[in-house]
Amino acid sequence: MSKIYIKDLKNYVGQEVTLSGWLYNKRSSGKLRFLILRDGSGYLQCVVFKNNVSEEVFELSDKLSQESSFTVTGTVKDEQRGSGGVELDVKSIELISAAHDYPITPKEHGIEFLLDRRHLWLRSSRQVAIMKVRHRIIKAVRDFFDDRDFTLMDAPILTPSACEGTSTLFETEYFDLGKAYLTQSGQLYAEAGALALGKVYTFGPTFRAEKSKTRRHLTEFWMVEPEVAFNNLDDDMDLAEEFLEYIVQTVLKDCKEELKTLERDITKLETVKRPLPRISYDEAVEILRKNGIDFEWGNDLGGTDETIISNQFDRPVMVHRYPSEVKAFYMKRDPENPKVALAVDVLAPEGYGEIIGGSQREDNLDLLLERIEKHNLRQEDFDWYLDLRRFGSVPHAGFGLGIERTVGWICGLEHVRETIPFPRMIYRNTP
Repeated sequence: MSKIYIKDLKNYVGQEVTLSGWLYNKRSSGKLRFLILRDGSGYLQCVVFKNNVSEEVFELSDKLSQESSFTVTGTVKDEQRGSGGVELDVKSIELISAAHDYPITPKEHGIEFLLDRRHLWLRSSRQVAIMKVRHRIIKAVRDFFDDRDFTLMDAPILTPSACEGTSTLFETEYFDLGKAYLTQSGQLYAEAGALALGKVYTFGPTFRAEKSKTRRHLTEFWMVEPEVAFNNLDDDMDLAEEFLEYIVQTVLKDCKEELKTLERDITKLETVKRPLPRISYDEAVEILRKNGIDFEWGNDLGGTDETIISNQFDRPVMVHRYPSEVKAFYMKRDPENPKVALAVDVLAPEGYGEIIGGSQREDNLDLLLERIEKHNLRQEDFDWYLDLRRFGSVPHAGFGLGIERTVGWICGLEHVRETIPFPRMIYRNTP
């Protein structure tokens, strides 16, 4: 007999079923005990009426403690006030394992207390909702690219060189070959894939040894990075806005209950539809100056700058053509104005900052060599990458979307640490 889960109980009204899970909460009223069972798929009120069960079962229902695991058998009843529109009229209960002194109680706890017990904090209804939204976002990412004939290409996690600057690398000894580094991005390898397969995406963990304590930063995070041969910057922006619209509208459709649990104002997500506003870096600088920020052209945008700019719009805004000096070596400079790179950042509204960074890549061998030298990088570390320009180079473009910042924005979370099961930050690598 196949197992039955809470989420499916609407199909079993009037039937006797057996469920297994954990006690999320409980309350009593005279001869009634109300047990809230969770099984990972949902929450169910189990009603224990003293006259309908044995004395042992009623006593057990009273002794069950928070997060004790148990099996319960009863009849599914229609109850529109209950979660999922049903409740369970209990017939019997069997204890699996008693939990004693569960540390996370319904009262308020400090964030460090909760992070120390992240392995248990994940059981709370809020964290369950966040993880389910994260799961749906990741599935939407894969569905979007798979349905558009992209090929998933796995990039290595251990790499011989930097991609996004040498100051934020985690390094390790690699046998007799010297230093190796945890990847900052799968992009360089995605470029090789695009010149082989046309349209590819990489999806995996990335690492930045950035000594930042802001609410937007993790040292380990997940990133999806599409790369497309023969695409230019405009094509790249078209793909990025279609991608974002698809993710957000999918979550709105499929995660109504989770967003309700998180008390997310979904009106701020419903506007995320194409076309997204596009402004140049020059226009972004003007916005900052009009808002009283003494911003010097040529600087990169900081978190406060991004928030001020995004507050001017009701949906994500695309800022393109940044000064080439503040962008990575592989970004192509604008032939009409070499001072700027053919790059784009997508800034999420409500102060969530950059969620997508992309560009058209430099496809000219000589210009790329010049950029590598200017960035004080060793040419021999990039010989394989330079081969992509030596043998059949073509215009190509791509971007990276950070999963955690996207989850934080869509869920309306205050800090990115809640967006990943076990966050890694400069002051934390446990549990």
